[in-house]
Amino acid sequence: MRVKCSLCDKIDTIDSWSFEAKRLRNKPAKTYMCQTCQERITARTAERAATGQFHLYPLFRQKRRW
Repeated sequence: MRVKCSLCDKIDTIDSWSFEAKRLRNKPAKTYMCQTCQERITARTAERAATGQFHLYPLFRQKRRW
């Protein structure tokens, strides 16, 4: 399966039967990122987290009371 990175527009080939290919086929809102972009984003996020000013907030869901 040929896929295109959503950030750098690099075209890659992944196995058509892989989990990632299935996820991309079944959920059109999902986007593909090449390994280079994924590593770059991971490194930058780790740098920001190390500063102490970066917070990941949990999702606030309402609890159902039955």
